[in-house]
Order: sequence, then C-alpha cells, then structure tokens
Amino acid sequence: MTGVFILVGRSEFPSPKTVLFDLIIICDILYPVNRGGVHAWTYTYSKGSNLQWHEARQWCQNHFVDLVSIQNKEEAEYLNIFLPRSPKYYWIGVQKVAGMWTWVKTNEPVPVEAQRWASEEPDDLAGQDCVELYIKRDKDTAKWNNEKCSKRKEAICYAASCTRESCNAHGDCEETIGNFTCRCHPGFLGLHCEEAVRCRNLSAPLHGSIHCRDPVGEHSYGSECSLMCEDGFELVGTNLTKCSARGNWSHELPVCRVTLCQTVTPPTHGVLSCSHPNGPFSFASRCSVTCKEGFVVNGTSEVECLSSGRWSAGVPTCRALTCPPLTVVSHGSTLCWDPHERSSFGSRCTTSCEDGFLLNGTADTECSSGGTWTSDVPVCLVKKCSALRSPAHGSLNCSDPHGKFSFASRCSTACDEGFVLNGTADVECSSQETWSTEPPELSVCSLLPVLLIIAFSVRESKTYEQKMLLPKLQGSNTKIKEQYNMLNPRTLSL
Repeated sequence: MTGVFILVGRSEFPSPKTVLFDLIIICDILYPVNRGGVHAWTYTYSKGSNLQWHEARQWCQNHFVDLVSIQNKEEAEYLNIFLPRSPKYYWIGVQKVAGMWTWVKTNEPVPVEAQRWASEEPDDLAGQDCVELYIKRDKDTAKWNNEKCSKRKEAICYAASCTRESCNAHGDCEETIGNFTCRCHPGFLGLHCEEAVRCRNLSAPLHGSIHCRDPVGEHSYGSECSLMCEDGFELVGTNLTKCSARGNWSHELPVCRVTLCQTVTPPTHGVLSCSHPNGPFSFASRCSVTCKEGFVVNGTSEVECLSSGRWSAGVPTCRALTCPPLTVVSHGSTLCWDPHERSSFGSRCTTSCEDGFLLNGTADTECSSGGTWTSDVPVCLVKKCSALRSPAHGSLNCSDPHGKFSFASRCSTACDEGFVLNGTADVECSSQETWSTEPPELSVCSLLPVLLIIAFSVRESKTYEQKMLLPKLQGSNTKIKEQYNMLNPRTLSL
C-alpha cells in the first residue's frame, strides 16, 4: 500500500547527561499481516544531545534498538530528507573493527558496494574509527565520514520493523525505509523465507528402497536420501544424494544390480537344467544336474546362487557307476581297459591263465550301467598228466605243487636193494599235459650182476671145474660163469 509519513509528536528522553532531547518519530505504514496488524520501521533522532559514539549507541539501545546501520543508498537519502540539519551531524551504526568497516548491528563487514563515503573519505587519521552521516550538507549530503569516536554528535536510532516473526528462521530480516526485506538463506524462498527449495521426487529403483532424512520438508533443501538394495543385489553408484540449494540432487540415484555367481556349464556325461528368475546365473538361480545312463551325480544334485555371489554347494559332476572289484584269479591275470574310473561303467576286463593252467569260464567281462559285471570271473585250473604207478622191486616219490600228477609235478623212481632201474628215474609233468620222458611205467628194476672172488691155496697149476649152487635169480639178463683158471699171483678170476 502507499506509504504515509506521520509526525507522531514530540517526546522527551533523558540523555546520559540528563539532558532533555527533542524526538521526532517517523512512521511508514507498510502492509497488513495475517494477524491484522502492520509492520513499520521508525527512526528516532536526538537533538542537542552531544553524545560520543559509544554513548549514542548505548542511548539507542536503552530506548530503541540500536544506531541506524544505513544499509543502502535509499535509506541514507530518505533520512536526509526528513531529518533536520545539525552542524554536528549524526552518528550511525558503522565502526571500524579489526581494520574493517563493520555494521555493529550484525557485526558483519560492510560490503564495498554498500559503503557511502563522502569525497576523499575515509581518511587514515588515527582514532577516526566511527562514522557520521552528513544531513543537509551542501556537499556530499547523505554520505559518510569517519570521525573520532570521542566527538559529540546527534544520534539516529531506529525501532526495527524486523521482529522475530518477520522472517522465518531460514532468512535474515533487513531493514528498508518503512519496510523490511527477508534475505533468505541458501535453499529457501518466499516472502518470509518460509518455503524450502524442492528437488524432484525420488522413486525407489527396482529391488531397492529409499530412506530419506528431511529436516525441512520431503525432498527439499537439506534432504539426504540413501538407497539400500535388497538381499542379493548390489548397489551401483553413490548411495547418498543431497538436495542442494538450487533444487538439484547432488548425485544421480544409483541402481540395484543383481549379484552374479560363476557361470555353470553342463558336466561331462550329464545335462544341466537351470531356472533364472533374475538373470543368467545370478541371485536365486537354481541349477540341477541329471546324469546319463551309467553315471550318477557326484555331490548335491541341485545348487542355488546365494546373495554372496557363491553357489550353495560345489557344482555337481557325473561319476561313472562302479562295479564290485574283480577277485584276483589264482594262477592267472586280468587286464582291464577303464575309460572312466577303475572297475566302473564301460570298463572291460580280460582274464588269461599262466602256463600250465586252463581257463574255466568266460575270459571277457564288462561293467554294465547297472553296476554289475556281465559275467563271473573265470578260474584257472591246473593241467594234469597221466597217473603213474610204482614199478616192481621199486618205489615212486612225487612232489605235486598244484595237485597229484599235474603241471609241475616231479616224480622219481627208486629200486629196492639188489635191483637197478632200467629207464629214466626223474620225470616232470609239462604244460602240454605230458611227462617229460618216456612213460615211466615202462621202467623196471632188474637184478644186479654178481662178481664172486674165491681165494685158493694151490701148490701147482691145475684146472678145476666145480659146480656152485647159487640162488635162482629172476630176470633174463642173469649169467653165471663157472670156468675158473689159476692165475698168478694166486688169484682166481671168475
């Protein structure tokens, strides 16, 4: 609404020196507010107070708010119009602090563009650390000049239009002529900085959830949102994003990517069957193995891809079905061909016998898909020779390592005393089932020849004939010599 300036009246306030001051209060009616009232910024100046800068500020703080800060050109020109001229001019709320010109109200440095210095000001004279405002001066009116703080001047006070309710906690209230302005903090807007800058709404990605901390409002400035992925999914990107003062998220929303397990290939002699709810060989994939005929699963038949990226068990393989071990063949050997494992499906074995033995049964056998051999293991039987018998007047002694009159049997014929063997004494049964020499049963024991020596005592050489009675010997080869001749030296040869 249009500003109306009102001279309210004259008031008297005691100075630090108990001097009466003439006060003029100037009001600017601004605008209605929700509570039905108005905000107004009032200036008060002292007349004839002769206050040092610190005294002037104390006086303003005791009765009003503070020395006026003069924040812009319009404010200085406004005061130049409505304040009376004073030869001493007026103190304002600007002072040099730590070498910098500072607004005492906010204790903030005065920006260069807000400084309203008169020509050739400020100077560098020692102690000139306080600022006065020229009012109705012929030259440099409504401009600043630095002076010693101990000088005495009038004071310009203000009763702020800014109240605690003027601006939200997210803005700073700045006084203007007859009005105030809320300077919003970054991330806030609105007449009273009551509205936070909003970022676009976020929606949770597939297999993920968003958790936000909203200090001001949902998806507004200062909101921090983090993403969490479901079990079995891993986050790709930055999991934390913030809503900036410009209404942008600091990072793009990440995605949830399914956890992968190692690729599984069908085992040898088997078939692989898999289900992939989230993608090939990824979280929750299940694979089972079926083996071909003659093979069985080695391990767990079904495995699952876990959230850790590992299979629940080792990937199964197909193992050849095994047959019982073959028994060792006595006096024989078995040679096998094993395409998979020893004595397993497809193994083929052949049995052969040692020399002197005969195979009894089927030589070849194979391990079937049922885990049994196609035929029983054969045996090796010893070969036999014809039976022998002892000769008359003799005996037969045999060693039989494999059985009587069988391969490797050795037999010896011995005659009784007084008889001699006619034939071979030792024979052996060969691998051809024959004895090593003539049939020993043809050997006989014959009477042993006898040499008879008779000593005679003779005196002269004579020829004698004498009949001797000898035992009748059996056998056709027995001969007896009955002619005796005397020989020197007195021996008789038969």
